[in-house]
Amino acid sequence: MWTRAELKSKAKENLQGGYWALVVMALIMQFLSGGGGGGSSSGSSSSSKELSDSIDSIGSSSEAMTAFLVILGIVGSILLVAIIAGTLLSLFVYNPLIVGVQRYFVTATYKDATFNDYNCLSHGFKKGVYLNVVKVMFFRGLYTFLWSLLFIIPGIIKSYEYRMIPYILAENPTISTEDAFRLSKEMMDGNKFDTWVLELSFIGWHILSVFTCGLLSIFYVNPYMYMTYTQLYETLKHRSSMDYYDHGIAGNGYAYSGAANTYGNPGAYAQANSYAQSSTPNYASGEMFNPSAPVEDEFSASNTDKNPYQLPENND
Repeated sequence: MWTRAELKSKAKENLQGGYWALVVMALIMQFLSGGGGGGSSSGSSSSSKELSDSIDSIGSSSEAMTAFLVILGIVGSILLVAIIAGTLLSLFVYNPLIVGVQRYFVTATYKDATFNDYNCLSHGFKKGVYLNVVKVMFFRGLYTFLWSLLFIIPGIIKSYEYRMIPYILAENPTISTEDAFRLSKEMMDGNKFDTWVLELSFIGWHILSVFTCGLLSIFYVNPYMYMTYTQLYETLKHRSSMDYYDHGIAGNGYAYSGAANTYGNPGAYAQANSYAQSSTPNYASGEMFNPSAPVEDEFSASNTDKNPYQLPENND
């Protein structure tokens, strides 16, 4: 069972390993997830007031009604085009970028984050995976919206159930829609409320950030928060019923001190706490342990006559 304190402790360790790179990536993530669209409401209110004043000055004649309908049609057309453009931009650009950003955060749980790893941003745009990423993320948004029509609450619940889909795509962008939704549901089963509480635990930081004009969020809270959520994924990924992992997502081993070596995936968080040994060589990125095997049976540190990081069938 994970705790908020453990996840946040690991996230702080990640920040120490690649602070500035994570600050920039968190800023990108904040923009993609809606942080950059805040200034439109006041402009809309001002336009509505000007329109009302114009109608009042013209009067109630037929010419006024015609002018009103023309203006209303123009404004409606502009809004419609803006909505369609925003939807297409989100679907075909922002969503694949979000997958790429999540891959960067996952990679940062295994080694120090650097600016050299920013090629992760193109992960969701690669040939052969782009359309699948677009499709899966589209259905994620569509299903959440449709569930939200049922008095909002079901939509909130489903948004937590589908929460791990971008991370799953970050490791396996060719995964089917059905498998992505099933795996996310498996990971979040019994963890939705605890995840909500985890989010609430950052409220104090956000309040403090208001008094710094958002600077605290940019330079600390956002990277800290996103890394904590990524550590949650790294913990829950062990609950998945299939091997969807990218075995070589971070190469051989951690770069920051005090952490265990990677064994090809899955789970930086669990490896550093459950599977670590005092002296363990780095294994090739293609090798992987069996995540469904009992820890005490297959990964015992006292089992010296077998390689604990090979699949059980290789331990003859």
